[in-house]
Amino acid sequence: MSFSPPISVPSDALTTLRGRGYAVLDRAGLSELVAIPAATMDLWRPTWDDLPADGYLRDGGRYRSRRHSCFIVDGDTVTPVPHRAHWQPVEYNALHGGLERWFEPMPPAVVSRPEWPQLLSRLAALGSALKGAQPWYVESHQFRIDTTDGIGRPTPEGAHRDGVDFVVVLLVGRQGIKGGETRVFEAAGPNGIRFTLTEPWSALLLDDERVIHESTPIQPVDGQGHRDTLVLTFRAKGFQGP
Repeated sequence: MSFSPPISVPSDALTTLRGRGYAVLDRAGLSELVAIPAATMDLWRPTWDDLPADGYLRDGGRYRSRRHSCFIVDGDTVTPVPHRAHWQPVEYNALHGGLERWFEPMPPAVVSRPEWPQLLSRLAALGSALKGAQPWYVESHQFRIDTTDGIGRPTPEGAHRDGVDFVVVLLVGRQGIKGGETRVFEAAGPNGIRFTLTEPWSALLLDDERVIHESTPIQPVDGQGHRDTLVLTFRAKGFQGP
């Protein structure tokens, strides 16, 4: 059984985030929030067909490909930073924490487009409304999870926080799969919710201090399938590092 996501309209996103620690926007809602036509964002989608394999999976899997780039967002100014490793402490990622992971950077076909800094700055503005105006240290991840070996795991570390302040998970697309259910739980309470994002450019917005999240494994429906996401993490006062 697949549960529909609890969609908010963009004007309610901040109130919803403050109230329950997460909010979900559909394709039209995200487009309105960031003032970018969804059809324009669709032009980025072919770059997910060219993601290098993730060579750091400690469960021995071959199901994840990714790219990673970092930026500093200060108001409307978005500055790329020199390519750097992705690092998380073991407190937030028991499987892959404590390890410098170097991934290939995101391609110019995405990050050199004028819409890219607009996407980051509009989402950062929402983070500032939630947490207070400040520069944001943003890590951007292109992910493809596939069913090469029968099962793909979007979050092999399980339910987790990312160790940042604000997280945005954008569904880029899914093809030929079942599963991939999103689950969000209170970090300090009993409540949780489950739903499945299916619409390209629908978005999950998370207050990372208040909730933990995960996505369930995917399986093929007919032949090999995949699930593509763009994950953006916003952190105050600097990037995570050893």
